[in-house]
Amino acid sequence: MRILKEAGRRERIVAVLAFPFCGLLLILAGLYLYLAPQLPDTDQLKEVRFETPLQVLSRDGRLVAEFGEKHTTPLTYEQIPPLFIKAILAAEDDRFFEHEGINYKGLARAFVDIARTGGIQSGGSTITMQVAKNYFLSHERTFSRKFTELLLAKDIEDSLTKQEIMTLYVNKIFLGHRAYGIGAAAQVYYNKKINELSLAEIAMIAGLPKAPSKYNPVNNPKRAMIRRDWILGRMLELGYIRQDDYDRAIKTPVGLNFRATFAEVNAPWLAEMVREELVQRFGEGIYSSGYKVYTTVSASRQNAASQAVINGLLAYDRRHGWRGAEASGANELAIRYPVGGLQAARITAVEGTTASAVLKNGTELQLDWDAMRWARPYVSVNQIGPSPKKAADILKVDDIVRVRPRASGGWELTQVPGVQGQLIALHQDTGAIEAVVGGFDFTESKFNRSLQGWRQAGSTLKPFIYSLALERGYTPATLVNDSPISFGEGDTAWRPSNSDGEFYGPIRLRRALYLSRNMVSIRLLQAVGVDNARSYMSRFGFPRDRMQRNLTLALGSAEVLPVQMAAAYAAFANGGFHVTPYFIARVEDNKGEVLFQANPERVCRECENPVQPTEPAPEPVPAEITGEGTLITVTEPPAPAMPFVPNYPVASRIMSARAAWQTQSILRDVVVRGTGRSALSLGRGDLAGKTGTTNDAKDAWFAGFGGKVVAVTWVGFDQPKTLGRMEYGGYAALPLWNGFMGPALAGTAEFHPGLPSGLVPVRVSMSTGLRTSDDDPDSYIDWLQVEKLPAAPPAGSPAADPEAEPQAAPEEVF
Repeated sequence: MRILKEAGRRERIVAVLAFPFCGLLLILAGLYLYLAPQLPDTDQLKEVRFETPLQVLSRDGRLVAEFGEKHTTPLTYEQIPPLFIKAILAAEDDRFFEHEGINYKGLARAFVDIARTGGIQSGGSTITMQVAKNYFLSHERTFSRKFTELLLAKDIEDSLTKQEIMTLYVNKIFLGHRAYGIGAAAQVYYNKKINELSLAEIAMIAGLPKAPSKYNPVNNPKRAMIRRDWILGRMLELGYIRQDDYDRAIKTPVGLNFRATFAEVNAPWLAEMVREELVQRFGEGIYSSGYKVYTTVSASRQNAASQAVINGLLAYDRRHGWRGAEASGANELAIRYPVGGLQAARITAVEGTTASAVLKNGTELQLDWDAMRWARPYVSVNQIGPSPKKAADILKVDDIVRVRPRASGGWELTQVPGVQGQLIALHQDTGAIEAVVGGFDFTESKFNRSLQGWRQAGSTLKPFIYSLALERGYTPATLVNDSPISFGEGDTAWRPSNSDGEFYGPIRLRRALYLSRNMVSIRLLQAVGVDNARSYMSRFGFPRDRMQRNLTLALGSAEVLPVQMAAAYAAFANGGFHVTPYFIARVEDNKGEVLFQANPERVCRECENPVQPTEPAPEPVPAEITGEGTLITVTEPPAPAMPFVPNYPVASRIMSARAAWQTQSILRDVVVRGTGRSALSLGRGDLAGKTGTTNDAKDAWFAGFGGKVVAVTWVGFDQPKTLGRMEYGGYAALPLWNGFMGPALAGTAEFHPGLPSGLVPVRVSMSTGLRTSDDDPDSYIDWLQVEKLPAAPPAGSPAADPEAEPQAAPEEVF
């Protein structure tokens, strides 16, 4: 009887337990029947495309910028270091290669959570389940979502290999600071490729998937170290690493080399140019489609240009004195960010001729006297105060100032300049932009002065007036009167003058241009006609509606963009052809297929079959001949036997080869003996260009070329105001050009264009511009049009004196 009672009791217990178990089975079966038809097809994971940002690259493949919400560097399974896989297993799922996608112990914990709290508190997810969640599901913690995750995990295990699942996992996981996947995390946190990481670094990244914000080594280094060390211990426990490997890794500090951006080339204005162009061509989808844009920019030349602009503007700013601390107060340092590479620092001590400071990241530094003795106080744009005697004359404790590393070691005191500048460089034969710097700092001002900054051009426009005169029959030896001139009468009369206030009288065209004589430019414009000049200059890319229809055009009153100036000067450099600036070489999709390939018009010297001169070709002119225009070694190029047929679009000729050659020859004299002499420090014989300064020195320019590179620099204030006395183009803008062209042309051959047909060397009198004898000490060799050779001077004729005293009486024109 007792036995029967006990059996009945067991049956009742089983029945009581069976009801909820069966109920759970019914619920699960119902959920399966409900959810199974809605499950996504896991086979699509075989064709998954990772969201990859738009990459902007230099022409040599170095990264300029990335655009997109996510940093991603997709890897194949073979590219994942085996040690990294072991670290992931130790951190997330050490039985990954053994189970079928579900961790039943973790699953049991999850169901206990549901029974206790109604929600899931613990994890229990395998790597396969995390793949299901990351690719198909939300991150909410509910029973239905967890059950769906289980079903998907089983499907994924049936569809994919373990290697494929691991690859999907390591490429998708979020690891903080916009890094998705371990490849991107290696770059973000350590500035390394995945195969360059140490064991300690691998363990640090492997610890991030659990909670990227909590264990982030940038935001929470202590917690990150605890998590890293736990993973190293697990790897040792599981036999993945040896004891000595563990001992070394556990002693390794955090050792971050954090990079918010991966850029290798400092070209933010270029990156923005590309972004705008790509959005216009391909739409907003470019940010996640993995497009690669190869630009025309040279990485080395772009970085040189960026540094040249920064150095040049800081030099100008230093000449005009110290404006005082940027701010004051210990709390101010935290909100200051680098500007143009200048770090914010708080002064912590001032004593004698030294000062101590601390950077935002806690780095302490010393400023010696050489680092700050320049800081005479700013009084006005034309005046600075007395030299400081001690550090306290400049700084006080809690001042927030700017500093930057010195090339010789240590730090120097600086300040963010109020002045702006730009540099743009392009290839003379194609128009390919090789460097572009639109200002001092992109984060402070995204305005691209190279492509958007309309400014008066000043004397950089004069060569176009002169070249038109050469086209109309003038020669470099033609005399033009440099004397006072007036327009109108009384108080309303316009009486232009030269920048030095002097007048040289009759002066050769060559000398007038390299000395930038205003009166000669005005007389030449009168001779060729204002409308003719505007029409001629429009061929070079200058818009007619920006050119005044009066004689002020001779002094550079027209407004131009620096990029237009660069393209225009390319015609002088390349022999008279028009090139169109461009900056995108090609665009590739995420499979490497070319979506766009630039095919610009380019100079084709072989395409022209020049007419042979009727007289024998001149002998080569040696560079040793002294006098003006003599740093050029030229030879007569042979005419091709047959016309050359190119397989590319050909640039159109906009000026004669003779006028282009003569103009660039004069522009070389600007460097040799004119306003551009500081460029001689570069030690090259093929440099040429022209300075430019507008009224009241509101704009300073230098436009020039050498080695097939054309570069234009500009310095000024965004709201036009004077740069100060003596801040001419040769003093304010040319240093930027020199700072760029030096490294840009290092190791490149000089480029000397061949002498066009119809130009011959003639010994010319410096005084009269006429032919003279070989023994005339006041003479030089010039290259003149064969049909315009000057006659020998008549016996006893008076000679013009190139150094004549100023002429007092102005010539009345109207």
